[in-house]
Amino acid sequence: MKSLIPFAKYMALCVAGAVPAMSAAQIVAPGGIVGRTIDSLSLPDLDSLPVGALTQRLQDIRLDRLEALVRESRGSVAFDDRRNPAVSGVLIVTGASAADVTTAGQAGFALMDRETIEGIDIDIVRLAVPKGQSLGNAIKALRTLLPAADISADNIYVQSGASAPQIAAGVQSSGRAVVRPAIGMIDGGVATHPAITSPVEAQGFTRGAPSASAHGTAIASLLIGSGSVRGAAPGKALLVADVYGTDPAGGNATAIARALGWFVRRGVPVATISLVGPANPLLGKAIASAQGKGLVIVAAVGNDGPAAPPAFPASYPGVIAVTGVDGRDRALPEAGRAQHLDYAAPGADMLAAVPGGKTVRVRGTSYAAPLVAARLVQHYPVADPARRAAAIRALDAEARDLGGKGADKTYGRGLICGICRTR
Repeated sequence: MKSLIPFAKYMALCVAGAVPAMSAAQIVAPGGIVGRTIDSLSLPDLDSLPVGALTQRLQDIRLDRLEALVRESRGSVAFDDRRNPAVSGVLIVTGASAADVTTAGQAGFALMDRETIEGIDIDIVRLAVPKGQSLGNAIKALRTLLPAADISADNIYVQSGASAPQIAAGVQSSGRAVVRPAIGMIDGGVATHPAITSPVEAQGFTRGAPSASAHGTAIASLLIGSGSVRGAAPGKALLVADVYGTDPAGGNATAIARALGWFVRRGVPVATISLVGPANPLLGKAIASAQGKGLVIVAAVGNDGPAAPPAFPASYPGVIAVTGVDGRDRALPEAGRAQHLDYAAPGADMLAAVPGGKTVRVRGTSYAAPLVAARLVQHYPVADPARRAAAIRALDAEARDLGGKGADKTYGRGLICGICRTR
């Protein structure tokens, strides 16, 4: 029988020295490949598995993770019509007219609320799933009823294959609004840590947020850290959008869209998102709108393996998709895929900050994306669509070609920030 250890408990045991640190490939949260648990007895070192066995293992793990998410959050999370997790009992409609809302209401889809997301100017309607209907069946029924509207679940995005355990620690924030141009980060909250000394402003976009998390703290340290963790842009200000908080259905498309709107209002030039999930009409529109206003988005491809469905938001047009490499510049075997790939960056054999003032070994594409975002902001310090192409060319000039000559599906256009790894 498997022995499953909650990640927060495992972290506490490691910090206390009560258990040895696992191999990097066995660390499956945050940013790892299982998500809410660590299987300390049955998960082998991924680097030692044959390709076929690895692919099957990652597929099994991904499906197990999604089933566990829905099971553990029953009442808050449910499967949509494509077996992707989403907020339970809620349908999101964009492009709905007043007549559409009336028609839906007459069919039993009660209006919950309407909202215009500031900054990206997207109107959304939330409708309740009729009593007795599953979320998946309700989506199909409403699409038949309103064929001209974009209808979907409020899909949930996980931290490149992980959840964000809540930590009893102070939330890192300057206590005042950051006034200079800042890097944006959509993730969990950031804990106070000696490696994170630059100005940080945190905003919550779900229940219980901002709330410090291990994953969010690690990402922040790789962006702006100094000292024990060397971030790729030390000294830069950071805006943290916590889309998880204490909400079992945190990380949903609506929360991410609101966070993007906040970044646009604040003039953020570059944002990093180490979250993965399915394509979603609301999220796709939110990203396109934010990009049109000058925000450049960098996203991880996830850790569910090359046979997993394409990861979003990394797969959306214009999003900078990032994979990870180990200390020998080998592609991580568990790296997921996007519909395009732009760059690789260090994602293993490295340290990052976690709550409690500690550093731990991390592994996953989650930790590669912030390094690329931090380098990009050096070339793109102000949100200006006219300057994006020149900034990308400058970043391309930094990239070190790996694999076959030129861009490829394994490393994209090359390795960014190879020297950023804190060993």
